[in-house]
Amino acid sequence: MSTPAARILAVGTATPPTRYTQAEVLERFRVANPAVRKLFLAPHVRSRHLYLPAADAEGRPTEDQAALLRKHRKGALALGGQAIHAALEPLGLRPADVDYLCCVSSTGFMLPGISAMYVKHLGFRTSMHRADVVGMGCNAGLNGLNPVAWWAASHPGRLALMVCAEVNSALYIYDDTMATGVVNSLFGDGCAAVLVGADVLPSAGPAPALVDFESHLIPDTWDAMHYEWRQDHGKFSFVLDRDVPYVLGLNADLPVGRLLGRHGLRRRDVRHWLIHSGGRKVIDAIKYTVGITEHDVRHTVGVLGELGNLGSGSFLFSYQRLLREGVVQTGDWGVMMTMGPGSTIETALLRF
Repeated sequence: MSTPAARILAVGTATPPTRYTQAEVLERFRVANPAVRKLFLAPHVRSRHLYLPAADAEGRPTEDQAALLRKHRKGALALGGQAIHAALEPLGLRPADVDYLCCVSSTGFMLPGISAMYVKHLGFRTSMHRADVVGMGCNAGLNGLNPVAWWAASHPGRLALMVCAEVNSALYIYDDTMATGVVNSLFGDGCAAVLVGADVLPSAGPAPALVDFESHLIPDTWDAMHYEWRQDHGKFSFVLDRDVPYVLGLNADLPVGRLLGRHGLRRRDVRHWLIHSGGRKVIDAIKYTVGITEHDVRHTVGVLGELGNLGSGSFLFSYQRLLREGVVQTGDWGVMMTMGPGSTIETALLRF
């Protein structure tokens, strides 16, 4: 007897209540460096939802590392609760109905992990199975979804939930350098929850099968995206090398080719592309190398422009927009792609 396919049953998302334009962030913290201001005012990111701290009289923020960790914990609980409710409520479900919970985050460290916090505060059963995926970066949504899909397929009739909780503003340091400006101008705060099951209740809309996954790690570029302790700030800082778009772009077709090749598919057979909103240069590099169009990345670009780079859950915000567009048809193929530290490219094949 064949194993039933794990399917995406629902997705819910949440962002902080306060939306800032890029100009508002610049003025709030009195950024003076003309090159950094130009980064903020580039057209690919127009606004973001953020948990921003108060500023002192000179425009400097007032958060130390302990405050940043508290912000991550508080934001992950608030946004996670909203995203989980948004995924479950349309199906008449509650957290207690979920059997497996996987939590993904790279924007703060907790022990116990986020999954234990959700069980304590959000009504999940204390007997449920849990896993926390920590420190893998923007690619980690698909790293988490892979074992979630396997668990669901191995436990037909039961429900698995993955939550990507990224409070990227808990990574911010503040100075006038270009390296800091790249990070502070790009990332937004947000959470996404995705419900997965096999041979289970109907979904609230299209329920694509998670057919296959493929990974590609580029070990020689380990330093291209990483955390480091900044002694001058007394905080951890996220570092993005300026060559990241080219590294990812040059390698993106390799996992895509392997993923599609195993199923006898070509790129033109794929109707829907759901790609991590890593930045305009990253999106353009992927588009060129994989051979897809601006129309194919419309939801990726839309998420980036309105919300910024949301980390591990970005691709689920794009997936949600695709469903709301109402163009998906039964039998369509789709590819999800996320990229992040390692350097790493993760892909998944969907069948609607």
